[in-house]
Amino acid sequence: MAMKIYTKTGDKGKTSLIGGTKVSKSHLRIDTYGTVDELNSWLGLVNDHMTERPVKNLLKEIQDRLFTIGSSLACDPDKETKMSIPDLHAKDIQLLEDSIDAMNETLPAMKFFVLPGGHVAVSHCHIARCVCRRAERLCVAMQDQEMFVEPLVLQYLNRLSDYLFVLSRYVGHLMHVEEVPWKPRV
Repeated sequence: MAMKIYTKTGDKGKTSLIGGTKVSKSHLRIDTYGTVDELNSWLGLVNDHMTERPVKNLLKEIQDRLFTIGSSLACDPDKETKMSIPDLHAKDIQLLEDSIDAMNETLPAMKFFVLPGGHVAVSHCHIARCVCRRAERLCVAMQDQEMFVEPLVLQYLNRLSDYLFVLSRYVGHLMHVEEVPWKPRV
């Protein structure tokens, strides 16, 4: 028999962190890892638009890291968990930086701000970038409220948003889609 997906334990607006602490579903920690989950979903959609195997593979790896980040954020830092939580490493950030550098080698120099758009794949990269920035801001808000956030989580999300911006340009370049320059009204 299949396990039921619903437990009814959250029907009154509470949920449990890893470690058992009950908190409101509107708690900043829940909002933060929920945003990371949203980002992961957007990256699944971004990946569905990709055709280049190395990009697809890296996006899957990034999705795995986002589950790691979500697990870290879902833990009550004041309680010892019985679960083994995966961790993030500096080499995960280095992988993003190396990929950014490799894509930038094939791209023309930026001479203007770009508007999101030009192709659905490019636009989805930009949406993922914006959600990533929101996740990063929420992590900073947690720190501002003296809630523990693993420092590598902030670094990873910061670098990931940079990666997604460059990926949007790279995807457009591969698809021969012109970048949409921002032409401010003067």
